[in-house]
Amino acid sequence: MRVAVIGTGYVGLVSGTCFSDFGHVVTCVDKDAAKIGRLQRGEIPLFEPGLEQLVVRNIAAARLFFTTELGSAVRSADVVLIAVGTPSRRGDGFADLSFVMDAARAIAGELQGHAIIVTKSTVPVGTGDQVEDLIRALRPDGSFAVVSNPEFLREGAAIEDFKRPDRVVVGTDDERARRVMRELYRPLFINETPILFTSRRTAEIIKYASNAFLATKITFINEMADLCEKVGADVQDVARGMGLDRRIGGKFLHAGPGYGGSCLPKDAAALVAIAAQHGAQTRIVETVIGANKARRLAIADKIVAACAGSVDGKTLAVLGLTFKPNTDDMREAPSLDVVPALEAKGAKVRAYDPAGMEEARKLIPGLATAPDPYACMEGADALIILTEWDQFRALDLPRVKKALRSPLLIDLRNIYKPAEMAAEGIRYVSVGRP
Repeated sequence: MRVAVIGTGYVGLVSGTCFSDFGHVVTCVDKDAAKIGRLQRGEIPLFEPGLEQLVVRNIAAARLFFTTELGSAVRSADVVLIAVGTPSRRGDGFADLSFVMDAARAIAGELQGHAIIVTKSTVPVGTGDQVEDLIRALRPDGSFAVVSNPEFLREGAAIEDFKRPDRVVVGTDDERARRVMRELYRPLFINETPILFTSRRTAEIIKYASNAFLATKITFINEMADLCEKVGADVQDVARGMGLDRRIGGKFLHAGPGYGGSCLPKDAAALVAIAAQHGAQTRIVETVIGANKARRLAIADKIVAACAGSVDGKTLAVLGLTFKPNTDDMREAPSLDVVPALEAKGAKVRAYDPAGMEEARKLIPGLATAPDPYACMEGADALIILTEWDQFRALDLPRVKKALRSPLLIDLRNIYKPAEMAAEGIRYVSVGRP
């Protein structure tokens, strides 16, 4: 099949590349000529493990192309994917659909024959109807179907998620569109991947409901961690005991500084806004959003408490700035709240992250950074692990103790064992553990 992907951001680039690796011929379109030039050379503008190799391989196989010319890509495509950004609008939390509608207008002007137009972007319920109405108004003679096909990719594991998904959701009542979408995802049949066909509006809600529920799980286990600290219980054992119940499951039950990233905060806020617009209540999700915001400041207070009640004039070494490991994404990262809060209390923060420092320096003015973890902690009054990158999981503990001015490690991701720290003579503070 021939596929056009409008937008070469995270979703568009990963989706287009993976579809080409399935054997389809994919053309990715973007207005940014400099970005397209880099992609044509196999240079990836974002950090995602394994993506660069896939891009280079499929360019060489003449299955993956990049262009600024939308017209030729759309005219030759069997399927056109809209994968542009839908950032939160300031003030009301709604998704900004201007890029989606711009893409729909551009597609309408180039339609030839029958086309399946697929929204991969995360969009509010009813967006598919708006896209269809817009294109129909511009091209009343056009032959097309608009389909919702939300993505469920985790940054840092996107290729695995795309090729071995838990499910594929396709929202359409058009039988021809269903046949085309089955063919598009046919390589997944060997793994017996469930493909759930629903109405278009149902598919749009599934995306938001899924992310809001994951945000709820994270927030819930963080509150249980606070309770565990009060009563002397171990939140990791609590999470394990909960997760073994198949009705609950163990994923996203990891206590820490709160959720972040490009999806959970934005989608939870959008779901609340959508519900309010339609007169429905989302009290649980509203509470989750508020609790997660408060979590960031509570984590800063926890660090201050571990530093004998004051960080004024102290040097704090922070390992990890991105919202999660294996990505350079700083959107809604806990560090964006925790680091400034510590600096406001008089701390001198020095940070290291394997992929996020360039972006972090733009977002946290004056942030001091180091070239490696040990340079970061040299002479610091405390070491803080804020993001659980693999390279932080096996630090040379004697070297850590020697580098620190005082042997204090504050592990906000619970990647070490308290007994191990005690044996090394390092004072250890974690989350939700005695």
